[in-house]
Amino acid sequence: MSDKRKIAAILVADVVGYSRLAGADEDRILARLRALRSDLIDPTIAVHNGRIVKRTGDGSLIEFRSVVDAVRCAIEVQNSMVERNAGLPPERRIEFRVGIHLGDVVEESDGDLMGDGVNIAARLEAIAKPGAICLSEDAYRQVKARLDILATDLGATQLKNIAEPIRVYSLQVGAVATESAAPPVPDKPSIAVLAFNNMSGDAEQEYFSDGISEDIITDLSRLSELHVIARNSSFVYKKAAVSVPDVAKALGVRYVLEGSVRKAGNRVRVTAQLIDSCSGGHVWANRFDRDLTDIFAVQDEITQEIVAALKLKLTVSEKGQLARERAVNVEAYEFFLRGREQSLTCTRTGNIAARNLAEAAIAVDPGYEAAHALIAFTHVLDYINAWSADPERSLRTGLELAHQAVGMDEERPDGHFALGMACMWSRDLDRARAEVQRGLALSPNSIDLLMLKAHIQIFSGEPAGALQTLDAAMLLDPHYPEVLLQFLADARFSLGDYEQAMTALEQRLARNPQSETAYALLASCYGHLGRAEESRRAWEQALQLNPAFSIERRRRVLPFRNPEDFQRRVEGIRKAGLIV
Repeated sequence: MSDKRKIAAILVADVVGYSRLAGADEDRILARLRALRSDLIDPTIAVHNGRIVKRTGDGSLIEFRSVVDAVRCAIEVQNSMVERNAGLPPERRIEFRVGIHLGDVVEESDGDLMGDGVNIAARLEAIAKPGAICLSEDAYRQVKARLDILATDLGATQLKNIAEPIRVYSLQVGAVATESAAPPVPDKPSIAVLAFNNMSGDAEQEYFSDGISEDIITDLSRLSELHVIARNSSFVYKKAAVSVPDVAKALGVRYVLEGSVRKAGNRVRVTAQLIDSCSGGHVWANRFDRDLTDIFAVQDEITQEIVAALKLKLTVSEKGQLARERAVNVEAYEFFLRGREQSLTCTRTGNIAARNLAEAAIAVDPGYEAAHALIAFTHVLDYINAWSADPERSLRTGLELAHQAVGMDEERPDGHFALGMACMWSRDLDRARAEVQRGLALSPNSIDLLMLKAHIQIFSGEPAGALQTLDAAMLLDPHYPEVLLQFLADARFSLGDYEQAMTALEQRLARNPQSETAYALLASCYGHLGRAEESRRAWEQALQLNPAFSIERRRRVLPFRNPEDFQRRVEGIRKAGLIV
């Protein structure tokens, strides 16, 4: 039989932490796996018309005639595993990760399957949480209207060795779903602001509607009586066909704000509606038809009306902030929105574009504090990533501009964030902490300030405190950026918990395979655990991604208060026999 190409539903699964389980009691784990296969897994696969293509140690590659069959099979197995693990201590539980994709494969003469369809399913399995099922967008499209499932949209994700980002959906089933898929709704009022729809008839205006949504999030984040989900998580649902109750449940909030923006010439129409996910009813709705120059006034009115609708009790300071009139030059504001959007790309070209656009905003409005803070931030990023010809000068520039931004308006948290960043990287950790605390007093829900606080705690030798701060950040941002996993790994490493640090690093690399810093810390973890060969492979991968990666530059740049904290990272690599 010759090889043939076809479209197939592919399921890839493996056992979470198999090496750890086998190391503890290999005979027992093998016996339990054989029993699971004969009693549960193989019969369930057969019932759902699956074909076991091959098994690789603790993993399986299975072909199904449809994605519906594949998902039903995976859900049944995962639910059964929850029951079978009940009462067992965590170190003895067998849990599976599952990835499912619908794609192009090549079936070889012996029945084996190869190709992108298999590779993508394998990468989806690698990023799935224990007990979860990750679906590609192609697979999810086949089941969303056919099966009663609750999926969390993880957004466009860069999978390892897959050229283009793929939109990923996660299904969490059984008892695990109640533990981790839906965050608990906080005691105080909680809200997610979805990306407002761009109704301008011009895709180029998307930055404007996104910018208004983000500004409303920023304004609401300043209220201590409100739990506000970060932009990174609420924007995951942009243009997604997901119901408000499902979004609210996935993000752990009661209220959802959605709306639209239509910009035409010098006029703008903004509609907004606040929905109570418990009842599905509208708490408040309004439409604003204004001149473009009134756009800040519209944002202020929306914030004030939400405060009134939710009957929030504001502090004197918060009342003062809401009452402040904000002068706006629309041209400068649009330059700033474009620049802020570019800064989110976290790339060298995006950083340059962000700075140029913020400088254009200042050319129009020299007193625009937010634009000054953004420029300061871009210079600090140049220092961190060695993106400029003179990184040390970039840091000095960033520090000076951040001081200027704070001096322009003490009541704006973005200036304190930029100054806190600049002070941290300048090794002034006490001033950095003070700036973060001032920023959080102004904006208690700021995910950027919370992550900066955790970073400062790590460098200050307070990893346990950093973990608590990161927990708070993840509650506000369930779809947190992948760099948070690096902070989590750093904190775990500083506590000597190398296994947990490795787990966080592997999760980061599943989302961003291009992080040399993750590979470098992974190499040190392996070294401390006596796994020299794996350490060498991780270190080689770091150097392959960045041949200029330098331990000495890292020693000079990373602002650890205690040099021993950095030295422990170097020692892990040296334990593997690597000369650095």
